Parts: sequence; structure tokens; C-alpha cells
Amino acid sequence: MENSCIFIEGMEFYAHHGCFAEERTIGTWFKVDLYLYADTLQAQLSDNLDATINYAEVYNKVKEEMGVSSKLMEHVARRIADRIFRDYPGVEKLRLKLQKLNPPLGEKIKSAGVELCLKR
Repeated sequence: MENSCIFIEGMEFYAHHGCFAEERTIGTWFKVDLYLYADTLQAQLSDNLDATINYAEVYNKVKEEMGVSSKLMEHVARRIADRIFRDYPGVEKLRLKLQKLNPPLGEKIKSAGVELCLKR
């Protein structure tokens, strides 16, 4: 198996996740970085999109999951990971980093978040 990494970095979404009701009502910006490890040898040899993971499709799936309000970022991240594993059986492992940008913690903080590293 030829393992490659297909990645999408810097996906930003305005979403309604948080422990506080105000966060789920008002919303804020989140950033997602996603790294998918899969065998892409056939795509390398054939130049055929059907032989690889279409990152435009992946983006749309992440966007859909980000649109479902949750209290915890851990829950959102796991939901995204589960969807990727379900919809793309060729993904052997993934790394997902979910950040809440400028979290409301009373001081200037760039981000807070969670990172998952999962194998099938």
C-alpha cells in the first residue's frame, strides 16, 4: 500500500458550538485542518479523480457537520471523523484539528481547540 496524505487546511466556518447558551445562539468562527491518509497510487498513475479522495466533497461534508450545533468541540470533531471514515473506506487514518477562534475567555487568545488522531 502506498500511503499518501490528502489535506485541507484553514477551513473556516461560522458555527454555533459551545457550552454556554450564548455561544450556541450567537455563534463564532471555527477553523478546521484535516489530514487524510490513504492509498493514492492509482490516482498517481491514472490521473483519474475517481481513484482518489475528492477534497471538494470532503469540504462539503465537514461544512455539513459544522452546521450541527454541539456543546463540545470534541463531539464536533468526532462526528466529522466518523463521517469521513464512513463515507471514505480508503481512509486508513486521519488527523483533525478543530479550533475556536478568539474564544470568549476574557483575554486575547488566538484559539482553543481539540486535535484527534485516529486510525480505522
